[in-house]
Amino acid sequence: MLAAYATAPNPSDPLAALEVGERPEPEVPDGWTTVSVRAASINYHDLWTLRGVGLAPDRYPMILGNDASGLDADGREVVVHSVIASLDWTGDETLDPKRTLLSELHPGTFGERVAVPARNVLPKPAELSHVDAACLSTAWLTAYRMLFVKAGVRPGGSILVQGASGGVATALIALGAATGYRVWVTGRTEEKRRAALAPGAHAGVEPGARLPGRVDAVMETVGEATWAHSLKALEPGGRLVVCGATSGPNPPADLSRVFFRQLSVVGSTMGTRAELEALIRLLVTTGLRPAVDTTLPLERAAEGLAKMAAGDTAGKIVLTLD
Repeated sequence: MLAAYATAPNPSDPLAALEVGERPEPEVPDGWTTVSVRAASINYHDLWTLRGVGLAPDRYPMILGNDASGLDADGREVVVHSVIASLDWTGDETLDPKRTLLSELHPGTFGERVAVPARNVLPKPAELSHVDAACLSTAWLTAYRMLFVKAGVRPGGSILVQGASGGVATALIALGAATGYRVWVTGRTEEKRRAALAPGAHAGVEPGARLPGRVDAVMETVGEATWAHSLKALEPGGRLVVCGATSGPNPPADLSRVFFRQLSVVGSTMGTRAELEALIRLLVTTGLRPAVDTTLPLERAAEGLAKMAAGDTAGKIVLTLD
């Protein structure tokens, strides 16, 4: 089958590790099923895999991709939940110490077909297109959990989203605005700050700039480059929710500010199947849809990954298959 995959880790030139070509059909263990992929979105995780981050060398070649929407073996339209928990795990899948994402231990979604545990397949409502649904189980689910499960801020409260244009950031802006939060956002360029207004941000500022007022919670995906600003932006007793560190994982701690202002720093990773179900219901009920920057056929995966690597996005990049 046709697939986009990483041939070997390449830290210095990740796109050189990408190939689009024939790969074996997925193996389907007991309790698993096959999904014929119609759309799959690109995430920063795919660039990490190409660089060799989080994946042992003996697992290459590896088909990329976490998210997918498509048809199950019976022809039903489905959405794939990409967090693969242990067979005997119950409860929150993200807390399973042995959890993996598709494209870590098992081949990912950038192929004509993908094998997943049967419990990782959810019905896709007719109201959502395959392109919309393919954006949900990583970036949008991560944003949903950060905002509605981890942040502890009721609608009407204020949040700062660090970084205006990434998949998680655009999802946070749209979800927050649609459910009654006051949303501030930072962006490196005027174009990115202006684009953040379309999904509902109340205002955008330059990275590190003073806000009109402090916020109840900060949604942090950037890491080292924005950490100090995130702490300064919080109200006393506020909460910093962090799900990633694209600029680096070792920010200055600034512990005096944390304990004097009684701030909370909360980690958040992906989301559960139940949270994905709730996210899908929210989109159907509200009419909210993911912002899609670019749609490309699978054969042009390199173009999409290059756009992500350059930070040249304003929403999700989605690969499609006939």
